[in-house]
Amino acid sequence: MTAAAGTTPNPDPTARVDPAPHANEADTLLGFLRYQRDTFRWKTGGLTTEQLAVTLPPSDMTLGGMIKHLALVEVWWFHQVLGGGDEPEPWAAVDWEVDPDWEWRTGASDAPGDLAELYDESVRIADAGISRALATDGFDTLSAKPDGRSGRPFTLRWIVTHMIEEYARHNGHADLIRQSIDGRVGE
Repeated sequence: MTAAAGTTPNPDPTARVDPAPHANEADTLLGFLRYQRDTFRWKTGGLTTEQLAVTLPPSDMTLGGMIKHLALVEVWWFHQVLGGGDEPEPWAAVDWEVDPDWEWRTGASDAPGDLAELYDESVRIADAGISRALATDGFDTLSAKPDGRSGRPFTLRWIVTHMIEEYARHNGHADLIRQSIDGRVGE
């Protein structure tokens, strides 16, 4: 993965590894999560601050905001909900009641390198949470924080599946925005 000065890293899309068609549950689910993450990095790769702030009206969604949003949800689900960890910075300093879309709003103007670093660090934190959970009760590991509606904990299986869905949805958004910026299309 390389980055020109002032752009996000630009990974080679051929380096993405398809999930194995015949694998156990862990390799299948984590393979799909990794593939979705790699697809997202490809969709947002090689872009400047100005390009990361492009919108596709009538939506005000940007790729910069999306990078920061996915960094947040990685930490939220795998570190805070699953593992019961404290909210790390930059998230802990945010007044979410005053600015519930802070990551989307501020991500549109953040420097590409800062966004990539935040995203990669968030994925590292998330992967550490996944590894700890797999070492205990595997995909049956229960979250430290319960579902706000039912009061029941989530399983690691549910969280990983939810994150695959989260990425799949946002990768579709990213595909449309990216095509409007420079014509890059793909899966």
